[in-house]
Amino acid sequence: MKKSLLITLLYGAVLMARAQNLGFNIVDGKQRVDIPIEVVNNLIIVPVILNETLPLKFIVDTGVRTAILTQKSFSDILQLEYSRKYSISGAGGEKIIDAYVTNNVSLRLPGVEGRGHAMLVLEEDYLELRNYLGTDVHGILGYELFSRFIVKFDYQKKIMTLMTPLKFKPGRKFTAIPIRIQDTKPYLLAPISIDSGHSLNAKLLVDTGASHGLMLEPESDERIRLPEKTVSGTIGRGLGGPIAGKIGRIESIELGGRTLRKVLVNFPDSDSYFADSLYIERVDRNGTLGGEILSRFIVVINFPQEKIYLKPNSEFNKDFYFNLSGVSVRAKGSSLSAFEVSEVRPASAGERAGVMPGDNLVAINNIPARELKLNQINAMFNSKPGRKLRLEISRGGERKIIELILESQI
Repeated sequence: MKKSLLITLLYGAVLMARAQNLGFNIVDGKQRVDIPIEVVNNLIIVPVILNETLPLKFIVDTGVRTAILTQKSFSDILQLEYSRKYSISGAGGEKIIDAYVTNNVSLRLPGVEGRGHAMLVLEEDYLELRNYLGTDVHGILGYELFSRFIVKFDYQKKIMTLMTPLKFKPGRKFTAIPIRIQDTKPYLLAPISIDSGHSLNAKLLVDTGASHGLMLEPESDERIRLPEKTVSGTIGRGLGGPIAGKIGRIESIELGGRTLRKVLVNFPDSDSYFADSLYIERVDRNGTLGGEILSRFIVVINFPQEKIYLKPNSEFNKDFYFNLSGVSVRAKGSSLSAFEVSEVRPASAGERAGVMPGDNLVAINNIPARELKLNQINAMFNSKPGRKLRLEISRGGERKIIELILESQI
């Protein structure tokens, strides 16, 4: 899942349309508030009430500028008016997305009210968030939240804390890292070692809306090169569809004096990534720091003072694995309790065992799939090398039993 140039193109129109009383505020004059969150595939999801009426769920994302509603059907329910409509076309003139701007919207979080917002509304969920996350997700919150508060994420306790800047004091065990707010987004410099001969101080977008740990763009610096051992696969989804790339390991990345080793990195294919460049924002950077790494810390993001504070949690030293089964699954149905294989990586454990795209999961290790969530299924598929899984699948109306042993191809 990644952001789009559409958001950049429309932002000027959104700014002009904003009401003067725009803004989030903690209710009752309080200086801080704790908000319960869901953490799904390293993404942070919060409850939001749209226009004091419609309860929804939004991803909290440092990588977007303004609030986004992923499906127009929700704003239609509230009979919101749209000030403008935009259509964006891809190569060959094929229409990719329709989007609208609606104004003077209220967005309420637990203990926080937000009024006078403009919001970008997509015609439909082009990113298919609910299917690939396995939970209902209806929108994205971005810069407008971070510009108003100091934001703390505790991934393990599943709490997001919003604090007013005047009352914020970092804890003694946190390490401060300078960030630069550029075009409403936070960037930091992090020493990375690709291998024994290639290192650089990489400029990275701090992106809480990215599931992966680290993405590097080889074309941004000649020192960024593919590791000797990689696998190919889908590394994300853009508004133009899946983004293909290669996944490999680098030696290390350093964050605030702490070093993570043998880190998995996504390297986007130029033909896939830049074919989507009509939609994906291009900035002067080497890559993106995402949730798979951020979730190993308690994270405090301070836009006003341009700092990020990190404190390792108990997940810090956990090994990095990339889908040890090679099987990617999407949730289906109104209750998201049916699961279909969307992709099987070549030469993976899943392919050798006979899993095929289009297979429907019936059970895993005798646990009915309908009793599982997608994040639980993904956790089982990526638990540890050597684990045996017994899959019951439905294919063409027939039931089959498939046994596979998880393994790392990297």
